Amino acid sequence: MGDDYSNPAPIILDEKGFTVVGVACRTSNAREMTSDGLIGKQWERFQQENMLGRITKRLNDNVLAVYTDYASDKDGEYTFLIGAKVSSAEQLPAGMVTKQVPAGRYAVFISERGAAARVVPATWMRIWRLPRSAPGGDRAYHADYELYDQRAADPQNAQVEIHVGIK
Repeated sequence: MGDDYSNPAPIILDEKGFTVVGVACRTSNAREMTSDGLIGKQWERFQQENMLGRITKRLNDNVLAVYTDYASDKDGEYTFLIGAKVSSAEQLPAGMVTKQVPAGRYAVFISERGAAARVVPATWMRIWRLPRSAPGGDRAYHADYELYDQRAADPQNAQVEIHVGIK
């Protein structure tokens, strides 16, 4: 989708559903604002244990961070999964789970380029501030995901897409 950051408005897409395999935890945005946050620890484990390499039948080397099983909205608990899109979820690697990202409409937000630990949270803050009337403002809370592709190969100079499910 390019590196042009001059237009931060989301791109609205109708996407097909897909299956992701990876490691998951249950958390909330409130928990992630404390020292008990789990997302950073999940990322560390995913990288240190070369989990991407253990996911069989993955369609590519892109990493996905999926937010799903929302209890309510951005203020409730959700399941966070780091993994990869797969052609089949048979024979899961030990300790991994599978989640379905449903087909539907998604608002795609593209982060600025920079350190992933800075640009990804900054993009989520932008999403959370959107009025419900904005394109992509009326969230479905079925599944959202971050796409880490070749633009995020260098975590200190990354650009990430955030796909937000909308009604």
